[in-house]
This record gives sequence, C-alpha cells and structure tokens, in this order.
Amino acid sequence: MSHIPTPEQALELTKTYNKEDFHIHHAETVGKVLGVLSREYDPGNEAYWTAVGILHDIDFELWPEQHCSKAQELLRELDIDESVIHAVVSHGYGLCSEVEPERLMEKYLFAVDELTGLIGAAALMRPTGFEGMEAKSVMKKFKDKKFAAGCSREVIAQGAEMLGLTVPELAAKTLAAMTAAEQQ
Repeated sequence: MSHIPTPEQALELTKTYNKEDFHIHHAETVGKVLGVLSREYDPGNEAYWTAVGILHDIDFELWPEQHCSKAQELLRELDIDESVIHAVVSHGYGLCSEVEPERLMEKYLFAVDELTGLIGAAALMRPTGFEGMEAKSVMKKFKDKKFAAGCSREVIAQGAEMLGLTVPELAAKTLAAMTAAEQQ
C-alpha cells in the first residue's frame, strides 16, 4: 500500500539523493513555503504540502537530464502515493514533463519553485535578508533578467497565470510565505 511521507521522511529521502547544501536548502525552502501557503488554502494538509515541496527535486542533483521522469521512477520504487508523484512530476510541466499541474498545491509548486530562488537571491543581497523586503523590490529583481538569471521568469509568469494571479501578487504571497518560513 502506497504512503505519503511526513516532511521529515521526505527530507531524509531527498538527502539520500542530494548531497549539495544548495539543493537541500532549496528543497526545504520550497517545502516550507508550500506548508505556509497550505494554511490559507488547505488547512489540515500542511504536512502533505510540505512533503511534496521537499521532494520536488529529489532526482535533480544526480539525474538532471532525467529530471521528473527519474523522480517518478524513484518515488514509485519507494511506494510513495501517486498523488505525491503527480505533484512532483507536474512541477516540471512544459520543461521536462508533460504532466500538467491540476490541483492548487501543484500550481503553487510550479509557480514558487523558480520564484523562491529569485527571492532568496534578492535576500542574500540585502544586509537585513528578508526583514523589511517588499514585493516591489522583488519585482525590480524580476524585471532585471541578469539578476538570478537561472530563475525562469516565463515559468513564474505562467505559474501566476495558472493561479489567476498577477506576478506582483504571486511575488507578494511567496515573499510573505518565505518570511513566515524563515521565522519558523
């Protein structure tokens, strides 16, 4: 019988296949952000949203060319619930996966994966980190294509559209969730 891992189990699984601090930190960040967002949209399922966020890049460090397809294989071998697998694979929609985000949590995962990287990079440039950061400063960095160039603005915009939000609205929600997650 398949199972849904706890956030702690998800982190251990992620650490099995990822050794670089950057990848582990990114997994934890996305997991925490989804957990914070779940409180507004799906109260009672925070652990589920968090675990999915932590697992989303489980295969990226070792198999970047097989990203998402290898995750599907690994998670099935580990007897992880199909709903978790669908969510993990859907975050690569249009890039390395044809599985479209359907549920609200999947759409948020798709949207915030790249955006957390951009906001995290912006926080690193500030002496106060997240403290006092506003969505308008995130949008300035978003418009500067050279800043955090690896963070796809197209994916962020597509994710916002999936959610029925503007990019500034998504940036504000994600920044608020990252700030709340940092304080946990």
